[in-house]
Amino acid sequence: MPATVRGHQGLIVVMRFLSRRGVFCRSCGLATYREMSAKTLWQGWWGPLSVVITPLTLLANLGPRARFRKLAAPTGGFRPSLDPGKSLLRRPEALMCLVPVALVALLVLALLALTVFGMIVGKPKEQQPYGNESEKAPTLAVGDCVRNEGDWQDQDLQVTDCGSADAEYKVTRRLEKPKSTCADGELYADIKYGPGGTTTSCLVRLR
Repeated sequence: MPATVRGHQGLIVVMRFLSRRGVFCRSCGLATYREMSAKTLWQGWWGPLSVVITPLTLLANLGPRARFRKLAAPTGGFRPSLDPGKSLLRRPEALMCLVPVALVALLVLALLALTVFGMIVGKPKEQQPYGNESEKAPTLAVGDCVRNEGDWQDQDLQVTDCGSADAEYKVTRRLEKPKSTCADGELYADIKYGPGGTTTSCLVRLR
């Protein structure tokens, strides 16, 4: 029976497509199929494209194999037919079918590791609150009354009701222009409004 049995070799950056064409009897056809497929099982995976081409080559050989098995056992002939040997699945090379499974598992693990790493690296840092750890620095407006919950050198001004006994200072104006200064008797309050930025307000003492 005329047929073509194929094989494949992956060589990292190059590859080889193999084939044997001829007229085969049952024994010679099965022997050729098993030999070519067994070699493909351990030689075919070693290349990026070969990982895809190898299973396609093995599937393509199933057609000739099915036709060889339908043939009658060979008789006569001027030379002995080839010995088919062990079936493909009983040969050591059959274990190489685990290679694509291992490659897929490694790829999934690598993608998972990259995803987790990207989530950790890309996680935005939490902004540290200004002044007191549990509160942000207030935005002071003219007329606001405040209390200082820290040292004057490390101000922690909190807006409070002007009628409250806790009110210590009142905002008289904000210095928004360069080189502006507070009047005599007024205190300077440096209010942080962002990383590295401050605005200065003038305060008068209430008590």
